[in-house]
Amino acid sequence: MSERTKSQLAAEAWGSLLRVHAQLMPDMDLELRNRVRLPLAWYDILLKLYAADGQALTMSDLAERVVLSRTRVSRVVDELAGDGLVERRQHPGDKRSAFAALTDAGRRRYREAAPVYLGAIERHVAGPLSKSELEMLRDLLERLVPA
Repeated sequence: MSERTKSQLAAEAWGSLLRVHAQLMPDMDLELRNRVRLPLAWYDILLKLYAADGQALTMSDLAERVVLSRTRVSRVVDELAGDGLVERRQHPGDKRSAFAALTDAGRRRYREAAPVYLGAIERHVAGPLSKSELEMLRDLLERLVPA
């Protein structure tokens, strides 16, 4: 077998990353839907809002932090608002901008879903890897997209 080039190894690593993502995202989404009736996309937005100062973000800040397209973020925020989990607030200094803010019901749903989400991470990611492997994986992935 010939030695692979750095480019070939990079392509293989990228393919592996995509396969892991393609497998784990639907599995985690299904688990959240079945156990707490919350799609993964909704959870992602609730998580980002819960962690934000004042539990609110402008729509553009929210779009930068989640793993959804900007168009999809707006639709999901509308869905969350329809369920009373998030509210849209007009930006006081910029009429073209709006905030998405967590409601009390949204905080409760986030707290209900968080253990399910963290449990899925524990099973699917922490389970098969050692602590040192997890540290290495985290460090390597963070190098690909520096903060």
